[in-house]
Amino acid sequence: MIQPLPPSRPGQVIGLLGGSFDPPHAGHVHISREALRRFGLDRVWWLVSPGNPLKRHGPSPLPERMAAARALVDHPRIEVTDVEARLGTRHTSATLAALAAICPGRRFVWLMGADNLAQFHRWQDWRTIMERVPVGVLARPGQRISARLSPAARIYAQAHIKGRASHLLGRAEAPAWCFVNVPMIDISSSALRAGKVEK
Repeated sequence: MIQPLPPSRPGQVIGLLGGSFDPPHAGHVHISREALRRFGLDRVWWLVSPGNPLKRHGPSPLPERMAAARALVDHPRIEVTDVEARLGTRHTSATLAALAAICPGRRFVWLMGADNLAQFHRWQDWRTIMERVPVGVLARPGQRISARLSPAARIYAQAHIKGRASHLLGRAEAPAWCFVNVPMIDISSSALRAGKVEK
């Protein structure tokens, strides 16, 4: 069953963490908490996607992933939503456009790990995403250098906010992006699916 959007009000700064969450794990919660603290966010919404266009194999059924995500989240300002299934959007740029239309007055920040920044230029309409909302990048183990040298980081070098001013990102005008190094939990959904680590 598709759920409504989490509650919000005009003026709030909402971080958006997209992904398949297959399965959700403690690392997702960790970077969400860090994003709240480091980027000046009021809330973080997990956008549990119907499927990732960049992955060949589909994820587990959406209701299972939604239930697992809700069972895992233990923070009052982190919400789980299947808004992309509700809206019928498959790409981040379309999701952001739809959210801007149905949630006027909210300020959205797209959140990603450093590994995603490294290949961000392969996303559909990635420049549109950069021009529409600020982007908060949280470093994950082994991905710092490739992310900083990525095409997106180079092309938008002038829009970079220093890590020491990361709290300003939520109120910045796009294009704006900030890269922060945080103590990370080195865990991945793919490793969990393969049974290599415990949740």
